Amino acid sequence: MAQVKLENISKIFPGGVKAVDSVDLEIADREFIVLVGPSGCGKTTTLRMIAGLEEISQGVIRIGERIVNDVPPKNRDIAMVFQNYALYPHMTVYKNMAFGLKLRGMPKAQIKQRVAQAAKILDLEHLLERKPKQLSGGQRQRVAVGRAIVREPAAFLFDEPLSNLDAKLRVTTRAELKRLHQRLRTTTIYVTHDQEEAMTLGDRIVVMKDGLIQQADTPLHTYNAPVNRFVAGFIGMPPMNFFDGAIRSANGRLSFEEGKLEHARPISRPPTDPGAKGRPAPVVMTGELTFPNNGFTLPLDYLPPSVKERLAARAGSHIVLGIRPEHLHLRAVDSAPASFKARLNVIEPLGSNMDVYMNTALHDHVVGRLEAQSGLQVGTEATVWVDLRKAHFFEPGETGMNLSLETSSPTNEPAHALA
Repeated sequence: MAQVKLENISKIFPGGVKAVDSVDLEIADREFIVLVGPSGCGKTTTLRMIAGLEEISQGVIRIGERIVNDVPPKNRDIAMVFQNYALYPHMTVYKNMAFGLKLRGMPKAQIKQRVAQAAKILDLEHLLERKPKQLSGGQRQRVAVGRAIVREPAAFLFDEPLSNLDAKLRVTTRAELKRLHQRLRTTTIYVTHDQEEAMTLGDRIVVMKDGLIQQADTPLHTYNAPVNRFVAGFIGMPPMNFFDGAIRSANGRLSFEEGKLEHARPISRPPTDPGAKGRPAPVVMTGELTFPNNGFTLPLDYLPPSVKERLAARAGSHIVLGIRPEHLHLRAVDSAPASFKARLNVIEPLGSNMDVYMNTALHDHVVGRLEAQSGLQVGTEATVWVDLRKAHFFEPGETGMNLSLETSSPTNEPAHALA
């Protein structure tokens, strides 16, 4: 077991394509960290550089106290589990798990002991004489994990190991991986594009976009306090709803007025706050923000004073309101004193809940995850109540900073250091 530390790591491919851009990340001993983001964000390239399967263009990688930039993969004391299992089809489960130890010249008795122990942990004891073609997808994945366990490495690296499994098996295997980490407590770095996997598995999740770390924090804090609009939209399912508009101030009271952005185009600009050193420049939107007088207006009386103060400083300028689907309601409740009108387009029953797709006068795609109820009719208009105390306000643009937070700097400290 060991700490893994990335110091200013970059990867530039031929042609000047920067897949990973000056990443700094410290992974604590025994921590389970998940790199998550859309395809092409740099998460797998980062993992492969840690493994030694990809050369780094700049920076330093440390595993434990050792710099491993020029250390070959086999000598880095790590074990990697791939998406495609990479099992030898002609070997039994036992021989697949034992193969790496045999190459090291380990005594047969010790190999047998380690394989037996790993097989017991993973419930593979009754499968040791079978070959991969005789196993289910979940069993093959457990064999691949077992092959990594027997090596007793300083760190495990997982590259989307559940992506080839069906939905039900993904859930059960995910739970097995969580229990396995709780038992072994080996430093683990896990890559996935599935934000649900990231939320359920990681002590911390690292959200990446365009080779940059957008936020590195505990799952719950990332969900409740996303540092920018990209993180807010990526973490959470269904995704957060966003409404363009502006803050209005009248008679000492603030409100949000829904607007419509015309001829929008993205631009990057340096962050304005002093704590932004090393943080990616926010991508903001410029264009013509119009108010056709048929949008909704929400009073902001119930916001915390500190948030209202920050929003008041931006009165009249373009702001994006973010509301998670579960914070919308079709019944008036004490925690949701503000409301707007929306037309119901699609209703998806989910058992105790339902997803309702709607549109306002100025925004076409709004989704609410609501308590299941009968009697709703597609094509009718409804009053939607909003819990504004759980809403977020962002600078405009894909990576606009979250103005609802005291600070929007990403957190890269290990999980044990977080309050």
